Amino acid sequence: MGALCKAISTSLESQFNPVRVGGEISGFVRATSGHCYFNLKDATGQIRCAAFKRVASAFDFSPRDGDQVELQGRLGVYEQRGELQLVVEAMRRAGQGALFERFLQIKARLQAQGLFDAQRKRPLPNLVRGIGVVTSLGAAALHDVLSALQRRVPHIPVTVVPAAVQGDAAPQALCAALQKIYRLQDPAQGPIDVILLVRGGGSMEDLWAFNDETLAQVIAQSPVPLVSGVGHETDFTIADFVADLRAPTPTAAAEMAAQPTALWRDAVEDAAQRLHTVSLRVVDRQSQHLDTLQARIARPSAGVHAMRQRLRDCEHRAAFAAQAGLAQRDARLVRAAEVLERAVAKITKGHATRLDAAALRLGLLDPSLVLARGYAWLTDAQGRGVASARAVQPGQQLHAQLHDGRLSVQAISVETK
Repeated sequence: MGALCKAISTSLESQFNPVRVGGEISGFVRATSGHCYFNLKDATGQIRCAAFKRVASAFDFSPRDGDQVELQGRLGVYEQRGELQLVVEAMRRAGQGALFERFLQIKARLQAQGLFDAQRKRPLPNLVRGIGVVTSLGAAALHDVLSALQRRVPHIPVTVVPAAVQGDAAPQALCAALQKIYRLQDPAQGPIDVILLVRGGGSMEDLWAFNDETLAQVIAQSPVPLVSGVGHETDFTIADFVADLRAPTPTAAAEMAAQPTALWRDAVEDAAQRLHTVSLRVVDRQSQHLDTLQARIARPSAGVHAMRQRLRDCEHRAAFAAQAGLAQRDARLVRAAEVLERAVAKITKGHATRLDAAALRLGLLDPSLVLARGYAWLTDAQGRGVASARAVQPGQQLHAQLHDGRLSVQAISVETK
């Protein structure tokens, strides 16, 4: 089930996000974590919304039930409960409903024409030889862009084509500026590989020139990748959807186009940023899940009591297991002692029997027993044993050892065999 919810969430994010919607707040709750939860409804329907702490803290008013607001956010699925929800990224009081309705109509028409398709988006080149900038000469955005380019890639030439960025004449001026930069190929400066279409922040009316349908068609005709850096991070215009790449601010647009020499280092940093964003979303979802669990807990003391009872049960089982283990070990020790005692007795008896047999054999070899049968042991004057008649000379003094004494004798004669 979790995989299905994840697949639905991924499909919603790829097809609908980002979204803007207006309506009335209902059931507004601010959790202890700082996250806000409410329903946004109108006469025909409603949707569950969640504004996490870092977004809710940036609200410039205190939302209440009954407030008419306009939201910008991302559709997704709260997987733990399988509910569709809108994760709010910005909120403001209602007041631009008609203009926003026109925005949605224009967006729907252009999307049907395929101008927003991801397949037509082009990546930025790794090696940029020239950068074109379309904006107002008096705009602060131009200063921010040029400062960022000078800091990051001072060796790359920058061509600025001025145009009005606000007012009724702005869409036509922007189209003319873009078409001019499309044709502009200065041999002295080299080709233009990236175009930046930038403007500072403002209200929807201030940014309306970038929602023009003709301008969208001209942007789609760009021969090189075009980066849209219009307004602040929470502002979205039609130009952002048509451009090859959207930057949250003009400065960010310049930084995207101006890849530094350490290209792989920037790639690693970009991957780290994406990982950070995903981590924040995971933390937000887990925090929302924690808020849900916290709301379910009616009496925390009951949970504590249950845990204490489980702990006492575990202590009793552990004590019983320890006593049973000691008893088993004691029984094994007694049995081992008995076996050892029997083994020692058996070994001792065997050694005694072998010792008696050895003593008997040793006694049979006692020379005194031989002498007691009438034999004598002869030695010469130096105490050397005489074992052969040839070793004795007539008249030689000898000693004869009997079993009960010792004699001195003399060889009268010697006969040999």
